[in-house]
Amino acid sequence: MNEWEWQLLEERMTLESAQVSGVAVRVGDRVRLRPRAGGDIFDLALAGQIAIVEALEQDYEDKVHLAVVLEDDPGRDLGMLRQPGHRFFFSPEEVEPLALDNDDADEDGQNSL
Repeated sequence: MNEWEWQLLEERMTLESAQVSGVAVRVGDRVRLRPRAGGDIFDLALAGQIAIVEALEQDYEDKVHLAVVLEDDPGRDLGMLRQPGHRFFFSPEEVEPLALDNDDADEDGQNSL
């Protein structure tokens, strides 16, 4: 492949937004991770965690993937630099968009007042 073909491929695979439960999710948005049942140990460990969308990507089969970094990860800056171990991929069905003012909601989305 020449450089021009790589650029076309990269543009096609990077998305501006993705629909998640009827909400347009973009890079920088906060989501709660809800991995599907039967996943691996990382899915168990990450379930319920709040993450920040680092990238929206589309694979060769046109499936959308959200690359996220954990909000509470002390190495979050490494995830933003796309370093292994600090960046995780989820499908749109495995995340729940969070409102910007939802800081005081508990894990079930209920206010903890």
